[in-house]
Amino acid sequence: MTHLNRRRFLHSGLAAGAFLAATSRHSFAASANSEINVGFISCGGRARELMGYFNKLNGVNIAGLCDPDEGRVAAAKKTYPAAKTFNDLRKLLDDDGIDAVVVATCNHWHCLAAIWAMQAGKDVYVEKPLSHSQWEGRQTVAAARKYKRMCQVGTQQRSDPMQAEIQKFLHEEQGLGAIVSARVNRYGVRGSIGKTSTPLKIDSGLNYDLWLGPAQERPIYRNKLQYDWHWDWNTGSGEMGNWGVHVLDDLRNNVFQDKVSLPKRIFGGGGRVVWGDAGETPNVHFVYFDTGSIPVVIGLSNLTEGPGKNGAAKHPGPGSGYIAYCEGGRLEGQRGSASAFDKDGRKIRSFKGGGGNGLHQQNFIDAVRSRDASTLNTDVEVGHQSTGWCNLANIAFRAGATFNHAAARQVNNEHGVWSGLLEETKTHLGAHGIDITSAAIKLSPMLHVDAGKEIFVGDHADVANEFLKRQYRKGYEVPEIV
Repeated sequence: MTHLNRRRFLHSGLAAGAFLAATSRHSFAASANSEINVGFISCGGRARELMGYFNKLNGVNIAGLCDPDEGRVAAAKKTYPAAKTFNDLRKLLDDDGIDAVVVATCNHWHCLAAIWAMQAGKDVYVEKPLSHSQWEGRQTVAAARKYKRMCQVGTQQRSDPMQAEIQKFLHEEQGLGAIVSARVNRYGVRGSIGKTSTPLKIDSGLNYDLWLGPAQERPIYRNKLQYDWHWDWNTGSGEMGNWGVHVLDDLRNNVFQDKVSLPKRIFGGGGRVVWGDAGETPNVHFVYFDTGSIPVVIGLSNLTEGPGKNGAAKHPGPGSGYIAYCEGGRLEGQRGSASAFDKDGRKIRSFKGGGGNGLHQQNFIDAVRSRDASTLNTDVEVGHQSTGWCNLANIAFRAGATFNHAAARQVNNEHGVWSGLLEETKTHLGAHGIDITSAAIKLSPMLHVDAGKEIFVGDHADVANEFLKRQYRKGYEVPEIV
């Protein structure tokens, strides 16, 4: 098959993966010293950070730079002058000299870029959250298995050796006794993204069609295009998919040891308040997860404690982390550190780590060489499940109606984590002059989840299931992998 015909074959999407995976030139298990050429799909802020980590690894060559923004490619090229440059990721994927790719695009591109890459015979390191919707995440897992590719998700804390120490303390040593409940936090102050009266003008150096990819073409009324796509449902997943995936992944890893893929029931709400900007995702978000064993809640806010104040809302535990409440005390964990306290509040154990960057990228490269996906610290299935908690939390908000206290009390509150979170949120909103029962705050019905099928079932399932799969633009459809 000629190079030109091969390219057309790839872009047609007709059995591309089966052919390309079968004819992939690379088998690193045969030579542990083979140089691995890595291509980057995106040259934005996180991509540039990842370039730095990969560039420090032995036997890794940054060989490709791709971004629909010409300026970003040119800036990255100055740091990595030997790398080939591309504006269209399909051309990078067609390059036989690229062995693996790093996907650090906007959220809405993660799954399609990863699937196309695996169909093209490339291994993939894809940034969190894995998916923009639950259905496409499952297709990405299926693609990794079908095409026998390594696919690591960028929850880098999984590679921090501290996590194994925490798990040993909690589960093997039973250092605090049984875990009875858990809380997850993300309290980090952000500002308004603005709201304009006329649509944002797109820079002439950006191929906007490629930037949009699977997303719908809609006018944008915020102040800037980049980064603030996080707060638009068309392209982002809000703070729940931005930082929430990290802290919920820590919870799944250390509290549940990945034994709970998805919750059995989910219930929650929130609102986008105070700013009056063009964002759609909540800047205050509160959710209850029924896991069938340990009850879990997550509290999230991007607002200050109150008008005229700079700090985040008051909350127990770390601002970005989790609390495991145990019979004998509690463990508070966050990126790079954790502390265990007895029932009297005395610190009895400290844990120190490094956050996982560098180690996580090395773990991916090691798996690329060995061809053993079981060695990945965040295999795509693990990343899909952790992202799933975030996807479901966002659906609970989007499927919600006006908050009311009677509905909020339907949760079995044996350990108090849900009522405590609600009371804090009520106080936090009140400091900004917002009543929690106002029309600005939503609360979902109790949503039941079939974790095996990854769908909602029972009452209200029809409304919630509408958010499990998005509508894709023609030419950028995420394929169903069978």
